[in-house]
Amino acid sequence: MTEFLKINSYYLRSIRGLNIGFILLGYFMITWLSRRKITAGLIPKKYRSNGSVISRPARLRMVVERLGPTFVKFGQILADRPDIISDRFRVELKKLQSSAKPFNHDIAMEQIENELGAPIENYFKDINNECIGSASIGQVYLGKLKNGRRVVVKIQRPDIKNKIKLDLELLEFMAGRLAVEYPELVIVDITGVVKEFGEMMTKELNYLNEAGNAIRFAEMFRDVPYCKIPHVYSEISTDKLLVMEYVEGITPDSAERLERYGYNPMEVASNGINIFLKMIFEHGFFHADPHSGNFFIQENNRVAIIDFGMTGALKPSHMKFLSEFTLGLATKRAETISDALLQLSDRKFFKEKEDLEFHIKEMLNRYAHTSYEKVNFSQVLSECVKIIHKFELKIPNNIYLLLKALASLEKLGSNLHSEISLASYIKPYATALVKRQYSPMELAGDVFETLKSYVSLVRTFPGEMSEILYKAKQGKLVHDIEISNQDFINNSLKQLSRRISTVVILGFMFTGSIIADIWGTPTVYTKFIFIISSVLSIWLLVRLFFKTRV
Repeated sequence: MTEFLKINSYYLRSIRGLNIGFILLGYFMITWLSRRKITAGLIPKKYRSNGSVISRPARLRMVVERLGPTFVKFGQILADRPDIISDRFRVELKKLQSSAKPFNHDIAMEQIENELGAPIENYFKDINNECIGSASIGQVYLGKLKNGRRVVVKIQRPDIKNKIKLDLELLEFMAGRLAVEYPELVIVDITGVVKEFGEMMTKELNYLNEAGNAIRFAEMFRDVPYCKIPHVYSEISTDKLLVMEYVEGITPDSAERLERYGYNPMEVASNGINIFLKMIFEHGFFHADPHSGNFFIQENNRVAIIDFGMTGALKPSHMKFLSEFTLGLATKRAETISDALLQLSDRKFFKEKEDLEFHIKEMLNRYAHTSYEKVNFSQVLSECVKIIHKFELKIPNNIYLLLKALASLEKLGSNLHSEISLASYIKPYATALVKRQYSPMELAGDVFETLKSYVSLVRTFPGEMSEILYKAKQGKLVHDIEISNQDFINNSLKQLSRRISTVVILGFMFTGSIIADIWGTPTVYTKFIFIISSVLSIWLLVRLFFKTRV
């Protein structure tokens, strides 16, 4: 049974890998055709706009959408990573949407019953026949419990976990190959980005994580009257089923809409900003997707928050960076901001610090005639992140989530009231955090930890020094360089040349199937030719590999 599962896993991975390869090669083919005027006319209409070929970023977005939900979500993550891709690609990737067609209602109800372990009627008075929202992982229904309370019921798509797991494995493989082929990518740690994305997706696939996040936020804002976190019905929620209190209200799309319903846009914006700054500066745990669709405004301008699948967590050092950066920006001191950025990058000693300060100062000079209250806080922070990338310094990945959250929050606030200033709201929180960090109790703790480090150093230093000296006396550094056998290289080249004719034929089959896909709707025959030529190519490569090992 175990062997069967392994074979089935390899089979599914191979089929999905070939499907991804088929789509990617189509993208590269269009790119190649677009480079020449003669061949550009052969490109199909779906890749054209106003008579000309659409841009490479737009074509990449189309490819990502064809690759499916896992790659769409990864594209959305990359859209907020200026250290990995250029701005023009990021702008296009921001257009990616996670929405998906709803799956069959009867299957959804069957899934809910399977998770409950009992008929729906045992727990619910009724559930609507149509879903109110559908995404790549699951879909949401309105319902009523037996006690009459209105709830939202979120059920996962069948077998989505295995599909996403398969895509994540292929993404990790591709990232690993990229890291080997392009060592310069070490500065952005592409494998680390993919691994962290995989962990995030795995958490999203377990609805109990989202339930736990909601419960944690509810506890954080239990005594805050202007914040509402919906109740989670943990007793009937599982890793694939989430039941939460239904939240009523209107979304804060515009100030005019809020005023029409009798709300105060300024107070709504102020409440929303204070909620998120409390998350960041007081708790170090924040909702990472604060767009207007995740807010509902209720009576007394109270802000209700939904969708807790994506969250960010900050270490004390990250919070300290944010507070010192804020105070550095308020006083427009390049040295303070540079020190904060180096601390974030975990660089105590940096030989190019003077150059870094110069670049920060030049950036601040552009805001010399702008008061702190008028500064676009998220934009300045984003500019500073771009500056440290020029010095090949790395920052923690969760800071990008924070950047995205702050940018969304600033945009939401300005949409509701043009005079609102995120920087003005942040400063008191940053000042309070700095005061806590430099309180007598905190300083006493730091002194104690420093003394412990010195005592440990005094105890271990003599022994470690003796060991180093002993190894220096006894050891030798030897470097052996072995050049491969010339006959082996010649034989390998001969074997390779005998296969050139076969490879050419397979190449024509391979390319022909891709061209057929580009020029029209993919058929069973084109995909069959693609798979056959791919399998034969892989078989030849494997055979060549094993022969050269003999």
